[in-house]
Amino acid sequence: MMITPPYITNGDAIGLIAPAKKVDTLDIEKATSIFESWGFKVKTGRHLFKECHQFAGTDLERAEDLQYMMDDKEVKAIICARGGYGSLRLLEKVNFDALNKMPKWLVGYSDITTLHTVINHQFNMESIHGTMPINFPAPGEESQSIQSLYNALTGGKISYTVNTHSLNVQGQAEGQLTGGNLSVLYSLAGTKYDIDTTDKILFLEDIDEYLYHIDRMMMNLKLAGKLDKVRGIIVGGMTDMHDNQIPFGKTAEEIIHDIVKEYNIPTAFGFQAGHVPQNLALIMGRHVTLEITDSQTCLTFN
Repeated sequence: MMITPPYITNGDAIGLIAPAKKVDTLDIEKATSIFESWGFKVKTGRHLFKECHQFAGTDLERAEDLQYMMDDKEVKAIICARGGYGSLRLLEKVNFDALNKMPKWLVGYSDITTLHTVINHQFNMESIHGTMPINFPAPGEESQSIQSLYNALTGGKISYTVNTHSLNVQGQAEGQLTGGNLSVLYSLAGTKYDIDTTDKILFLEDIDEYLYHIDRMMMNLKLAGKLDKVRGIIVGGMTDMHDNQIPFGKTAEEIIHDIVKEYNIPTAFGFQAGHVPQNLALIMGRHVTLEITDSQTCLTFN
């Protein structure tokens, strides 16, 4: 049974941290303004603006900020300022057991897939794959990403309908939503943090990868048996892909399609989540219904 952290309400505190790449003060100011306009109080990590090469401080400093926000009784949600790389380096430096006593939402995507995987699979707790302060619009600008994040944090009904895609495999499936950034999932393969895909709806997205890397990572999922008992697949943004001088011959979506088609399970491509302009909030660990027809894809969080 998955644990749903308490939804946040007016006056609750959220904590802003940077567990990976270093952040820009303007992004944090912009996000703080939006969160406060929603009626939330904002706490920032003590090391939020530290720099250690490309990281937002040393591993220990970033881990301390994450630990502090998990331990703080006032904080109801932990918002990761950005991704990049670095969350993986914190796993052995943080005690996640505080979440057993004080369940709270963790928000982020991309490199934050590392933390989603730990929280979802080791603590049976839901989390939010959603937009981060680095992507926030200027205050007052409308954003479907921002609105969907607000709905997820406050317990609003979540159901998305997106346009069809030529590679879609039609059908209907139900199960817990798992996954995230393909490269991060690949980095966790074979570790104690590896994901369990049995009877799940698997979500995948990525950015800035070579096409043959996508093929290699998808083959890893296949050869590890991770696709054998998946009930459905959702492919989000496959953004800014690279090719070699001798072309691979397929797009990222075609690579994924060719590997998963033999399983004959509902598969949706082009979903608006990940490194795309409208990054819809997804509640990881939540039971969802995926329905793919010849005209649209519907994802409903139950």
